[in-house]
Amino acid sequence: MSSTAIRGTHGKQHGGHGGHSAHGGLVVRHLRAAFQGLALAGLAVLNVLAFSAVLVAVALLGVGVGVFLVPPACRALHRSADLTRRVSGRWSGVEIDEPYIPRAEPEAGVKGWAQRTQWALSDQGTWRDMAWALVSCFAGLVLALVPLAVAGYGLMGLLMPLLWEPITDAGGNNWYLALKVTDSGSALTAAALGLPVLLAGLAAAPHVTRLHAGFARTLLAPTEMARQVRHLTRTRTDAVETSAAELRRIERDLHDGAQARLVAMGMNLGVAERLLSKDPEAARAILADTRDASANALNELRDLVRGIHPPVLADRGLADAVRALGMDSPLHVEVNTELEGRFEAPVESAMYFAVCEALTNAAKHGGAQRVTVELWHTDGRLRATVTDDGHGGADPADGTGLRGMERRLATFDGILAVHSPVGGPTTLTMELPCASSSPKTSSC
Repeated sequence: MSSTAIRGTHGKQHGGHGGHSAHGGLVVRHLRAAFQGLALAGLAVLNVLAFSAVLVAVALLGVGVGVFLVPPACRALHRSADLTRRVSGRWSGVEIDEPYIPRAEPEAGVKGWAQRTQWALSDQGTWRDMAWALVSCFAGLVLALVPLAVAGYGLMGLLMPLLWEPITDAGGNNWYLALKVTDSGSALTAAALGLPVLLAGLAAAPHVTRLHAGFARTLLAPTEMARQVRHLTRTRTDAVETSAAELRRIERDLHDGAQARLVAMGMNLGVAERLLSKDPEAARAILADTRDASANALNELRDLVRGIHPPVLADRGLADAVRALGMDSPLHVEVNTELEGRFEAPVESAMYFAVCEALTNAAKHGGAQRVTVELWHTDGRLRATVTDDGHGGADPADGTGLRGMERRLATFDGILAVHSPVGGPTTLTMELPCASSSPKTSSC
């Protein structure tokens, strides 16, 4: 019992220290939030300076000099706005994406400067930054400084017992709130009033900082159209890069595989032709080898075609193609499908190769033994889940093919969701927007 009592006493002591530590941390956080208002005020001044630089550069377009001044002035404006975006996410947890539209590499010379100027002034993100710079010097500045001003006024009340006589002797204002401080007693009353004012300013600081960040997001965040343009630009780039990589793979496979075999077959046929009259048996052996090489070349061409667009996918549809993947996999794969029709060929191909990559990852990296694949179509979306019993811990950043799957699906506005806690299981959920377009041809 004594040992239990000792543990209980220590627990209370630690709890007390923990309470003091928690209160101390809370005070520090509120103080930090109050002084962050000074940094936000400095950012407001920086925004105004960048705003003024852009106005001057635009005004000088008429004399030609502005073509060289607008791009750097707009970059300065973007950077000052980016500072606001970063501190909003870091201090208030309000993430603000960049709204700027990607642009091509400009040409050299004066024409390139003209292109930069045109891009900068035609980007909605620039004008949203301009609007924020104009608004932040008023509303943003007030929001940033109010908590610190209130806390400072509360601190002044706490110090009234020390300050009231020098203030009165100097002929200054000796009023605090609705109380006129004329003696020590009223000064102590002012100190009692100053404490809740100080606490109110500190308590409001984090909320006002978050309000400032939310206010900034309304102007600095990209519009829905800008998000769509950025998404389309990114997915188009991914699609082009994926297609180029696929063409390079096909060219490499043809060069290293079937093409090399066909060249060797031609050489063998030439040798056999020369030996046919002199040594028929040797010619017959060479022809036999050539026949085997032709069969191997045909198999390689079939594998290559299967890698481009599997015949079973074209003939039987997605459900049977995924079943064929399961039968070819070294894992025990269970496939459940609820598909009642065919879909557009690119959509079926994207989902097929995504499932194929998921099964490959489960076998190579996941340490799985059993995999369950489910396919269904509902609400205009083709969905698939691949669940394995491996060790988990899958992360798209690890480069295990998940990023490639994301890019492949994103080309069709699809998504990939990864749930893979350490220890497993791993579940990949894939969605592609599409509509069933032809009668059922699968055996599912």
